[in-house]
Amino acid sequence: MTRLITDAAELAALCERLRAEPFVTVDTEFMRERTYYPELCVVQLAGETEVAVVDAQAEGMDLAPLGDLLADPAVIKVFHAARQDVEIFLLRFGAVPAPIFDTQIAAMVAGFGDQASYDSLVRSLAGQSIDKAHRFSDWSARPLSEAQIAYAAADVTHLRVVYRKLREKLLAEGRLDWVAQEMDALLDPKGYVTEPEEAWERLRPKSNNRRFLAVLRAAASWREAEAQRIDIPRGRLVKDESLAEVAASAPETPDQLARIRGVSEGFARGKSGGGLLAAIAAAKRLPEGELPTPLEARRGAGASPALVALLKVLLAAASEAHNVAPRLLADTEDLERLASESEPDLRCLSGWRREVFGEDALALKSGKLALGVAGRRVRLIRTA
Repeated sequence: MTRLITDAAELAALCERLRAEPFVTVDTEFMRERTYYPELCVVQLAGETEVAVVDAQAEGMDLAPLGDLLADPAVIKVFHAARQDVEIFLLRFGAVPAPIFDTQIAAMVAGFGDQASYDSLVRSLAGQSIDKAHRFSDWSARPLSEAQIAYAAADVTHLRVVYRKLREKLLAEGRLDWVAQEMDALLDPKGYVTEPEEAWERLRPKSNNRRFLAVLRAAASWREAEAQRIDIPRGRLVKDESLAEVAASAPETPDQLARIRGVSEGFARGKSGGGLLAAIAAAKRLPEGELPTPLEARRGAGASPALVALLKVLLAAASEAHNVAPRLLADTEDLERLASESEPDLRCLSGWRREVFGEDALALKSGKLALGVAGRRVRLIRTA
């Protein structure tokens, strides 16, 4: 039976009981449409025999006992697609929950494909279906409806079965250590923080014009810092496409800034517009030696499209042979860097990925491995 927790003492008692469990399934409901940082509304928790929905916004609610539970090294915290939930708890408690087990990542290791959805895993492993009618509810509105509470509870109820089944499968296949290595990335607090000075890189500019990149870097850094300061989505300040135009035109006055599509007159003439113009002016004064290096140049010479294509075939073959999602082994950027750099610092060249794919990728590059066809499968041919 699901309990709605609206009292701090009830939460403390619940967390104390759950700290005796070997694992606890966890999920959150939050709002982010109006803020830069996620607004925590509901936390769902389930142990072996009880399920609870915690109203994180209830009057007088103290979530400190939840923080203690999430930090307890004796209790595995089970999430599905944990990144956003972990970010919320890091912001709230100043620490990443540990240890954790992400069933989406585990499913990729166990051969359920790229980014297996919670719905699909519940259907295939628990034999149940999930009603997603309240996926886009306003979780900040009160009171919570019975339907919302039932929906929230389902996200941790079936997760218990999914976790057990995945763990059993991975244990039988000797792949639990693979998943443990993946959890290390989720446990790094740096992975949840966007540093303003690095914000321009997420825009992936293709330009080699270093002055343009300097203005883009400055504009993106200002936007990120300002969005964090006043806690609004970065796109509410300036949209990505407008930011690129700002960098291209490098306006010097409010009138010039207001001519850019997507930038309002009020913004351009207000305090925010003044801050952006000051950042642009500073970037235009930078000496040549302080201008950013184009992202493509950082990766060295351009990758051979033919070699990248061969590496993609090898990746698909490794994925098929080991029944692991290709995206978990390497992505397109990894393959391009593999093709253009001698031995780059990539995740596919360390740990279990190196055994499954990385060593063969390096051998293919050096001419020690060729690809052939045997029946309907790709065959690896050792040439040295």
